[in-house]
Amino acid sequence: MADPRAEQTFQKSIHTQSSNGAAFRVETDSLGSKRIPADAYWGINVSRALDNFAISGRPISVYPDFLFGYACVKQAAARANAEIGALDETRAGLIDRACEEIKGGRLHAQFIVDVMQGGAGTSTNMNFNEVIANRGLELAGHSKGSYEHLDPNDHVNRSQSTNDTYPTALKVGLMLSLERLLTELQHLERAFHDKGREFAGIVKIGRTQMQDAVPMTLQQEFEGFAVTLAEDHASLEGVIRRLAEVNLGATAIGTGIAAAPGFAEAARKHLAAITGHPIFTAPNLIEATTDVGVFMEVSSTLKRSAMKLSKICNDLRLLGSGPQAGLNEINLPPRQAGSSIMPGKVNPVIPEVVNEVAFMVAGGDVALTMAAEAGQLQLNAFGPVMAHVLFENLKLMTAAMETLRSNCVTGITANKERLANQVGSFVGVITALIPHIGYAPATRLAREALATNANISDLVVASGLLTREQVSALLTAEQLTRGQALEQGDEEGPH
Repeated sequence: MADPRAEQTFQKSIHTQSSNGAAFRVETDSLGSKRIPADAYWGINVSRALDNFAISGRPISVYPDFLFGYACVKQAAARANAEIGALDETRAGLIDRACEEIKGGRLHAQFIVDVMQGGAGTSTNMNFNEVIANRGLELAGHSKGSYEHLDPNDHVNRSQSTNDTYPTALKVGLMLSLERLLTELQHLERAFHDKGREFAGIVKIGRTQMQDAVPMTLQQEFEGFAVTLAEDHASLEGVIRRLAEVNLGATAIGTGIAAAPGFAEAARKHLAAITGHPIFTAPNLIEATTDVGVFMEVSSTLKRSAMKLSKICNDLRLLGSGPQAGLNEINLPPRQAGSSIMPGKVNPVIPEVVNEVAFMVAGGDVALTMAAEAGQLQLNAFGPVMAHVLFENLKLMTAAMETLRSNCVTGITANKERLANQVGSFVGVITALIPHIGYAPATRLAREALATNANISDLVVASGLLTREQVSALLTAEQLTRGQALEQGDEEGPH
């Protein structure tokens, strides 16, 4: 029996054929009727969105983690509605089966609305409602568009609104994307640790403000890269935990209007079981429906990681600069010819592309911040641009970390001879002698060494301040870099 409420928005599809032989069905909403391709799982709402939002040319299906998250939300809602008696088991089961197929990668080509869209994500929500309904109808042996049997609004969207399903789906999808990013981040961190161990005992000159400072080891430098990445790992794990707070059951503005009694808790419970995350309902659903603070936190934490990664890439490019007129302390693996005119030139293309990703992440964070500020009263309507920024930046960063590790870090080698020559003639080693000869004498001898290009050890011995044996004992690699090395047991870094 047809649901009378569904008749107000949708009419039973009329299947017909155009003059060129293409089959279509007719669907009707409050604005009128439209012809829909007969084999399409989407319906009139998606058709109108295609007319209105030809913006980026990129459908929401470019972000499969978002599709997975939305399917989880719709599946949890169907199970919750069945549990509390708001939806019959047959319809709930059809919705559940369709959602499971979407989670498994099926029907993704049917999610065609543009990632950039007005309406706070309503077009995305309806894309899911229509695809799920039509797939459910197909599973039940009905033709697509026979909404009297399974309706996108009255059944698939029962007890829900775009304003609670969209942000909840976004959070679930972001958890998945962040987990993938963290896996690559951990691999990259390990690559820097491994490279540091490979460079153990190789002394070099540390620099501050691009000027010579004091000796250190190449291991210490690469361990520093690993440790800073480990800090980002911990920060991003914390963000995942905060994404677990959802407003599912809030419906339009947080009052829960049109949701069946008990839906919010039942949906939370089922979503937690489906995703494996400790999902919990926000304590104030009105606040949670308008607040997008956690999306700003994801973006800003990702930007922090991007900037730190970009700084590491800047260092790698500097350390590998040359090979004749630069620092040339390390060799970055050659990946491709670097010039169309200069023979033999090889550029640091992998660190450069990671720099470019970092610039994109920073720009996306600005866009998301503006979108967050633009919310008005009981809703922020700019969830779609936030979703676009976050999923795009996570995708870029994950790929950047993988290519930096596999195409650069693992193949870096040290120019040991050049480093040894630099350390041997380095005036700055006198810093290690200050506790034994005093700051003023050390300054005088350093100036003399720079002016005359004399060996600093010879000058110290000639001054009578220390014997040759004392100088040699104080200027070993161990003495020059002591107190700066990580303990062997600390190589994993904080997680």
